[in-house]
Amino acid sequence: MIKLSTLSKLLFVLFSISLTLTLNVQANLYQQDQLTETQSLVKANNKYVTLLGTQIKLNEQAPNFKVVDKDFTPVQLTDFKEKTVLISVVPSLDTGICSLQTKRFNEEGAKLPKNITLLTISNDLPFAQKRFCKIENVEQIKILSDSVWRDFGAKYGLIIKNMGLLTRAIFIIDEQGKVRYKELVENISQHPDYEKALTAVKSIAPILVTPTPVAPVLPPPVLAE
Repeated sequence: MIKLSTLSKLLFVLFSISLTLTLNVQANLYQQDQLTETQSLVKANNKYVTLLGTQIKLNEQAPNFKVVDKDFTPVQLTDFKEKTVLISVVPSLDTGICSLQTKRFNEEGAKLPKNITLLTISNDLPFAQKRFCKIENVEQIKILSDSVWRDFGAKYGLIIKNMGLLTRAIFIIDEQGKVRYKELVENISQHPDYEKALTAVKSIAPILVTPTPVAPVLPPPVLAE
């Protein structure tokens, strides 16, 4: 058996990943033909785009979804049980507004209680997301990719037809798994309402009560005879 060099192994891994992504893209193109189309909700360059997938409504049970992290490890919504989850959706981290949106929530993440989890989801490849996080020091939020299965975009009605991107949006899901907040940004070239989303997530998440330390009970003093 011929022992592969380190370079050969790396090339083989990259080829395998590339082949997997190509097959997934072809499968996703077929799947997209079967998705519901919604119009007149979001604009790009002042022209309405068509969104593919199921539009979810407030107070509905949030659909579970499967995406991948920077190492291609699958991540699901159910991984964040008993957490209030804010999902920031961006078309691409390599664009100005998407970068600013992600960095803003990263800054806010350090100030929020531990029972609130912030996610950013885009269709960028995990390689690009990993590079972005390293350059921009993004550490307070989880950056996830919907590029493999397009599962999140399809279940939340966010895939922009003929662009392969997710439209800009914010969702907040409470500890019971219900959708409590939704913003589809009317024009993908605009910012979401950060203050409204942050105020909402703080009010939706249960208040964490820190137990008051109980002073130890000391035995009564012994009186000298």
